[in-house]
Amino acid sequence: MLKPELIAKLRAIVGERHFRNDPEALVAHSYDGTPMLQSLPHGVIYPDSTEQVAAVMKALSEYRVPLVSRGSGSNLCGGTVPVEGGVVMVMHRMNRIVETDTENLTVTVQPGLITAALIAHVESLGLFYPPDPSSMRISTIGGNIAECSGGLRGLKYGTTKDYVIGLEAVLASGEIIRTGGKLMKDVAGYDLTKLLVGSEGTLAIITEATLKLIPPPKAKKTMLAMYRDLYGAARTVSRIIENRIIPATLEFMDNPTIRVVDDFAKLGLPLDMEAILLIEQDGDPATVEADIARIREICAMESADRVEVAESREEAEKLLTARRSAFTALARLRPTTILEDATVPRSRIADMVLRINEIARKYDVTIATFGHAGDGNLHPTATTDARDLEEVHRVEAAFAEIFEASIELGGTITGEHGVGLVKAPYLEWKVGASGIEVMRGIKAAFDPHGLLNPGKVFAKETKKRVVLQHG
Repeated sequence: MLKPELIAKLRAIVGERHFRNDPEALVAHSYDGTPMLQSLPHGVIYPDSTEQVAAVMKALSEYRVPLVSRGSGSNLCGGTVPVEGGVVMVMHRMNRIVETDTENLTVTVQPGLITAALIAHVESLGLFYPPDPSSMRISTIGGNIAECSGGLRGLKYGTTKDYVIGLEAVLASGEIIRTGGKLMKDVAGYDLTKLLVGSEGTLAIITEATLKLIPPPKAKKTMLAMYRDLYGAARTVSRIIENRIIPATLEFMDNPTIRVVDDFAKLGLPLDMEAILLIEQDGDPATVEADIARIREICAMESADRVEVAESREEAEKLLTARRSAFTALARLRPTTILEDATVPRSRIADMVLRINEIARKYDVTIATFGHAGDGNLHPTATTDARDLEEVHRVEAAFAEIFEASIELGGTITGEHGVGLVKAPYLEWKVGASGIEVMRGIKAAFDPHGLLNPGKVFAKETKKRVVLQHG
């Protein structure tokens, strides 16, 4: 419970209406997009400015009360579940576009701005902000920065970290820091901007971000390549890159995903294919035409059963929307859907998908796989029922082996979802004990009392690795 004098201080900072500790508010902020995780906070606060955030943090620091900063709570790693209670700080009131600078090609925004709203604003000015997480219609820029979100365009354009060039943030002590700026070059000391991007709210509270913009591509073309052979699809991905072609989008769906997406989006996809690649190229019209023609040749060389190019932008958008809806489509199958992510070198995609299928059979669970084939980031997705504890235990054991398989194949336990609570027990598998200690030292320097998003990234106990046996 929060002390009455602290509650009074918090209400004095943000106003009576913007601090809540009623049961409805506490329950609504006790979970996020991650299934089967819930923990009640002691209060919920809605600041309107950097100064309010700083004042709130000073008050909480004085009383040693933990804080979890939160956007829309759409993350999938348990990153905003308040596992140690305390206060949840919701950033939605801080949702303004502070400045669009067309001379320097930057935009400065507050963290509560919805990603799709930023993209629409930028595009209305004839500019381009490439990061496009599948959750962009509900996720916030602050959440994207906290998790270093990726998206379908990540192969060609990079992820959120590649576009954040300046930050304003509040430390656990309530001090305000500013990093970077409207600069293309800046090597003055450690790169605190990049350090804060992807830090999952454990180091500071982002209150403002300056983002890099670029000119939009002049042309786009979208195509589907369909395969009866999983390895043919994987070889196509590698061959495209070997030919020095970097598509804007290079997405993968396995057969179970194809089936549910087609049932959901009614696209008439062939249900007997083992894999489909969704490929989009953009750029100058002549280059796009040449690249698409060459990609078609590569698909044919790798025994694609069918290759279709979208005849209109509307048809292309329908295909891209269908891919973005893969999670929604899968979620219709069972009461509980667990969407994970693991990344391997793109040359090992087929090996990883086959390992996922092998592990799913071993534990008798249902897992569909889709993801960003161009950068090796796959999303194995289990459909289950949280009420069936025995099945959920099998799903969890299957994912532990999937994470280990990704590392064995030269990959990592997460490519874009983050560590949060879910992946914390596996982090040492990837970075080693020494890496964990370095990270703990950074955390202690920023947040000596452990008040910011406690219980995340660093697990109380590392999972034991299993010895994988596979054919």
